[in-house]
Amino acid sequence: MSTDTVAIPPWTAQGVLPPTDSEAPASVNRSPYHVSLVDFVLHFGRTERRRAIVSGLLDFRAALHAIGLVDGFQWIDGSFLENIEAVEERDPHDVDLVTFFHSPDGADQASLLRASPRLFDPDATRERYRVDAYFVQLNTTAPETLVSQCTYWNSLWSHRRNGQWKGYLRVDLDLADDRAAVTNLDLMSNERVKA
Repeated sequence: MSTDTVAIPPWTAQGVLPPTDSEAPASVNRSPYHVSLVDFVLHFGRTERRRAIVSGLLDFRAALHAIGLVDGFQWIDGSFLENIEAVEERDPHDVDLVTFFHSPDGADQASLLRASPRLFDPDATRERYRVDAYFVQLNTTAPETLVSQCTYWNSLWSHRRNGQWKGYLRVDLDLADDRAAVTNLDLMSNERVKA
């Protein structure tokens, strides 16, 4: 697990994460912001609807870990990262996610798909986990293809549909933060119930 995480920046006046540090736009402190899973849960799990989506994401990560996907990282995006409640006066529906992974023991994507087809079906993951999930395999993808896939996702996610530039997040895939993230989510949910 990498320890070079940063704090999640506050939303801009337009309700999105800033794509760069406005005071140092050429710095490395830019999207995708590498954050801890615990910080992600604490920052975005502020409403009942958001906590349900975070819970689905954590369940999805547990399912990935169960089939051996523990080495890599995830890019997180979508209206879930926006102040969508204020900007569009609605709740987020799901969270968008690309998992960049090293397959366990050299397994290819086809064998992983055969082992757990619903985990690799975006319609199924949206329904079951509230996660719009996509995958990029790191250890068997040709470098040119990998660059092309990263370019695609970055160009898609660095702007809203209206063309507004925005930021997104990166979290590590390994298991280290998941237990603490689940605990924090449970505590947040229990506090809301008591209130």
